[in-house]
Amino acid sequence: MAERSTAAVDVADNGGDEPLTAQAGKATTDGAAESQKTAETTAPETDGEAKTGTKGKDLSLSTPELHSGHKLARRYRLEECVTRLDGFSSWRAVDEKLRRAVGVHLLPADHPRARSVLAAARSSALLGDPRFVQVLDAVEENDLVYVVHEWLPDAVELTTLLASGPLEPHDAYQLVEQVSLAMAAAHREGLAHLRLTPGAVLRTSTGQYRIRGLAVNAALRGISADRPQRTDTEAIGALLYAALTQRWPYENDAYGLSGLPKGVGLVAPDQVRAGVHRGLSELAMRALVNDGATASRQEPPCTTPDELAKAVAAMPRIRPPEPAFTAPPEYQRTTYQQGNYGRTAVRPGMGVTQVSPTPPAPLESRTGKALKWAVSALLIAALGLGSWQVADKLLGQEQGTQEPKTSETSVTGGDNEKPKAPVPLRIQAAQEYAPDGSPQNAGNVGATHDGDSTTYWRTKSYFDGPEFAPSVKQGVGIVFDLGAEKDVSSASIALRYGGDHTTISLYAADSLSPSGPVSSMTQIASGQTSGSALKLTAKKPVASRYVLLWMTAMPYSSKDEFSGTGYKQGVTDVTFTG
Repeated sequence: MAERSTAAVDVADNGGDEPLTAQAGKATTDGAAESQKTAETTAPETDGEAKTGTKGKDLSLSTPELHSGHKLARRYRLEECVTRLDGFSSWRAVDEKLRRAVGVHLLPADHPRARSVLAAARSSALLGDPRFVQVLDAVEENDLVYVVHEWLPDAVELTTLLASGPLEPHDAYQLVEQVSLAMAAAHREGLAHLRLTPGAVLRTSTGQYRIRGLAVNAALRGISADRPQRTDTEAIGALLYAALTQRWPYENDAYGLSGLPKGVGLVAPDQVRAGVHRGLSELAMRALVNDGATASRQEPPCTTPDELAKAVAAMPRIRPPEPAFTAPPEYQRTTYQQGNYGRTAVRPGMGVTQVSPTPPAPLESRTGKALKWAVSALLIAALGLGSWQVADKLLGQEQGTQEPKTSETSVTGGDNEKPKAPVPLRIQAAQEYAPDGSPQNAGNVGATHDGDSTTYWRTKSYFDGPEFAPSVKQGVGIVFDLGAEKDVSSASIALRYGGDHTTISLYAADSLSPSGPVSSMTQIASGQTSGSALKLTAKKPVASRYVLLWMTAMPYSSKDEFSGTGYKQGVTDVTFTG
């Protein structure tokens, strides 16, 4: 059986309640019974906010009896059962059509929560925000309801990260900033999480935090809330508290974290652990103020994710730690340099060897005397040859001064010629270059050289980035026509979005519709920026009439009037000089 990856599968934990269908505390994995003990405890219910719909009801729900190898819709092959709980099960599966790993939730069509799970999954899928683990499919078929979602093999749960210690201030800042912004966007679309635990937050290899189980986790467990925004905000505060202190901000232990001492109430993070960032500590208390805590200062509590995101934005930005400099190892002298080459080290107990007589100086021997005479002869010969060459040169100069002078001709150029000042090159026309047949915004390429900074050509928004290759495409680009062959030495490019990072290269093309791939073209210059402008300068000018601007990486930007949140870029103005 394949190794289980809790970072990729939305594990169906029970939030600290006893499983309703496992009265003996049992859950099955691929049909084999094994003991399952949950270490999770949700935040105490406040004002009746979070409620489990089936709590207190003795439901007898049968989990669908499926096994590894079973196929759904002749496409999704079940591989490993992660959890069977309360009438539903969670699986790791393979999408045989697209040849990728996916996660699947399964429950009977007659399950009392089947309709709400389908509705939650479809609503979550419509959000399309890359900060959430995406729902790929939600289907009712053959007396089964199943929800298919993304599998992130390179992601790590926050639970696993905190097992090795609290996060660095910069990492904790990134966590609360990204999660609060994501949940604020979800609540604007009417979606809540209600199960925002350390197991629901993943960090990818690029440092981006992603949230899984939006709306679906709560629907699977029948959880609802009177004030969902307040519930999710307090959950974010608990995540930040745990990230700063490696402690769960309630009395019960949960998610592998120790709870607070009983009877002392909620203590500020900077009083629990030394060295905690003061601003982040106060921010956690403002989010957790919903449970009766008081903030360290007089700032109002944050009761919605949007308020929390604004409070994070108002903080001074926390920079990542400087990379530690590793001093080079001390220089070790070899035994040869220490004068021990070829000698035997004296060990304890060995007799002292006799000191050999001192040899004569190197040049006092017969060979040394011969070498001295040879060197002396060479020096005398070199001096004589040098004197002869100097005399010959002086005689030649005297003869040159006596010859009649010819008419002088003024010649410009050569090494003394001053470099020409760069001249702007006028762009006559432009055309989008899409070698894969999928253009971005072909109708607006003219906006890149109209001199108007308010108009621009834009790309589409992508989930993967910042680099295009290999998951999206090789790149996107525009070919500019300079009207005639000219020496291109530099280019100034104004961009619509800043952020980490944009990579652009310039190539000499053979026409507005190049006949060959980018790899066959001559590169003029290349560069990368995290700002909204990029200046590219060639090592030496390249002669060409057509210049290709080729973009291979774009920054992560928020939603605007044209596209959703994702990796995207726009070009407002391009100028060439030569």
